[in-house]
Amino acid sequence: MSATEDQQNIAKVIYILYLVSLVTGGVTAIVGVVLAYFYQDSSDEPMKDHFRFQIRTFWMALLYSFICGATIPVLIGFVFTVVLFIWMIARCVKGLNAIGRNEAPADITTWWF
Repeated sequence: MSATEDQQNIAKVIYILYLVSLVTGGVTAIVGVVLAYFYQDSSDEPMKDHFRFQIRTFWMALLYSFICGATIPVLIGFVFTVVLFIWMIARCVKGLNAIGRNEAPADITTWWF
């Protein structure tokens, strides 16, 4: 197995950890972001972009989670939480599809999908 294949497998595992975090309350996302930080500097392009994308996804999801939690008392937070779940799934699917094509995720700096 080549170094690129190893990095692709690690990136896939991180995306899966992010998806599982939707059921575990974010615990596996913490493991995923630690892995992304660890592999970011030693990886090749386009995998470096995947790790950056994953790190950004974690921090944006954390911010969005705080917004969801703060708006729960006015009930709109429940809608925001559903949107957050869809957002997280979409970003992970986008990343997994890009890995399958041996490409970096498109527009890794976006706050959307």
